[in-house]
Amino acid sequence: MEFIGGGRLEVRITSTDVGKRVSVRYVTESGEAGGRFTDAVGVLTSWDDSVLLITRRDGEIVRIPESALAAGKVVPAAPARRRGPSASFAELNRATARAWRPVESEALGEWTLRAADGFTRRANSALPSGDPGRPLDEALAEVRAWYAARGLPPYVQAATGAEGTQELLCAALERHGWRREVTAEVHIGALAPVGDLDADVSAVRLSRAVDEPWLRRYQRSTEPGPAVRHVLASGPSVWFATVPGAGEVPAAIGRCVVDGRWAGFMAVEVAPERRREGLATAVMTALARQALDEGASAAWLQVEADNDGARALYGRMGFAPHHHYHHYRWAEA
Repeated sequence: MEFIGGGRLEVRITSTDVGKRVSVRYVTESGEAGGRFTDAVGVLTSWDDSVLLITRRDGEIVRIPESALAAGKVVPAAPARRRGPSASFAELNRATARAWRPVESEALGEWTLRAADGFTRRANSALPSGDPGRPLDEALAEVRAWYAARGLPPYVQAATGAEGTQELLCAALERHGWRREVTAEVHIGALAPVGDLDADVSAVRLSRAVDEPWLRRYQRSTEPGPAVRHVLASGPSVWFATVPGAGEVPAAIGRCVVDGRWAGFMAVEVAPERRREGLATAVMTALARQALDEGASAAWLQVEADNDGARALYGRMGFAPHHHYHHYRWAEA
């Protein structure tokens, strides 16, 4: 925070700073005389009717009455990662989309409408990558109509927390009646350390095609139909890993998509009774070695923000959060 003579705080932001990353200190309501100070750091996404909206890295929106401001200033973008690969949001957004392709897609300006018979929000949501080519309210009306024609709830996927992400869009979606349902994190890391892990990969079988045993372990779909198989098989270079179990259901599975320098890891699942045996690490290591053989050097994965166990595992492998993404659903759907 900025201090001036006498130790007083100073507000150095105005409504012209909407869209910039700011740090503010404000007084919250409290039973104590004068309230108490609280800090917020994020993108200033609105300053209307004497109320500021600040969108934090994780997508949470903080509402602050202008009268409660004690200090504020524009701050630099979040510091770049000091380990692992360097990646822009735009590059990662494209790579993650190529690894999970819908059955049907249609352009809406620089947005992509995606549908896959309702299999996962990622494959059944509008993906903004720029200007939709019309006013936002018109674009969102087209999104709603497109998904209604397919008997699907309308979703928009948007991101926060890195340079070039979509905090302003997220705030606008909420103003237009869309509500955030799910938040996940995109983590990135160097690929070689994953391939170099001391893991027993002797039981891991790699295949180009998804088979029935793999699908029996996969928890995202109980009755996998054509859309499920289509999405899982999509991507530039797709690999499926399986660790056989005692019966017809594998002990562990995983999926990796190799795309240029990137290797994306998905669907790493282990039978509950076989956890803490290193099977997830073995699956990741085997897939990483295959991706390294194909020339990849960087890795990404997605994990839901409340999955502490997975986040801890991936952290030990050298992964760290890059940005958050959110699925917004039309509140009347």
